[in-house]
Parts: sequence; C-alpha cells; structure tokens
Amino acid sequence: MEIKTVGVACDHAGYPLKKYVLQYLEEHGYPYKDYGTWSDASVDYPDFGHALAEGVESGEVYPGIGICGSGEGIAMTLNKHQGIRAGLAWIPEIAHMIRQHNDANVLVMPGRFIDNKMAEKIMDEFFKTTFEGGRHQKRIDKMPVQPK
Repeated sequence: MEIKTVGVACDHAGYPLKKYVLQYLEEHGYPYKDYGTWSDASVDYPDFGHALAEGVESGEVYPGIGICGSGEGIAMTLNKHQGIRAGLAWIPEIAHMIRQHNDANVLVMPGRFIDNKMAEKIMDEFFKTTFEGGRHQKRIDKMPVQPK
C-alpha cells in the first residue's frame, strides 16, 4: 500500500486506542492527520467519521483509520460515502482480506474489544497488504450506487 498521510478518527470509546494508533504511526514514520475526537468526553461518531471520509475522498489523506467502541457505528458512517471502502478488522487476517480482496481505503478497529498489541498486528497487516485486483476489481467497481 502506498501511504500518503494516514487520516485517523474516533469517538470517545475509541479514544484510548487512537492514542496508541498515533504513537504507532509516529514510531513507523507515517505522517497522519487527526480528525478527532481529542478526549474521552462523550461525542457522536458520525461527526468524526464523516470528516475522515471527506478527507479520504478528497485525497487529503490515504488511507484512513476509524475507531469506535464496536467499530460498527463509525464503519457504517464511513461507508455512506461513495468513495469509501471501510472494513472492520479485529484480527490481522481480516485486515489482510479487506485490503487484498476489497481494496479497503479505511481500516476500522473496535476500540472496546482489542488491545494495543492486537491493534499493532492489525495495522502491520493492513499497511503491508496490497490489493490483488483481477477478479476483485469488477466487484469493487459495482460497489458505488449507480443513478437510476
């Protein structure tokens, strides 16, 4: 994967893991843009998910990482955007598959269900895996909703 600047967003439940993610990115020399939130005070994940999605769609960042408690809410929000393919991964094997077969441009992690060690393994796998293309490309091409 060619990394430009990694966009990162979370809600309050994902904030503790996001702090580790930012540390990981710094240690690996990956530039990043933090779309928030910036504390564990209660917030609404769509506010930050939409900001991250717009950053990826505009080309300001690539790829993205989204985090919320279960990962599901921010993943649903991100995937409302036509240019986003956000995949929820809680083990490295899923991170591999969402890149290899789905060309995921946003990794989503469940902040309440994985620890820092697992997040590191997931990010390592996500960043090192390339999209296989071929038979998978036609499926990717069918994802955006077509006007009727």
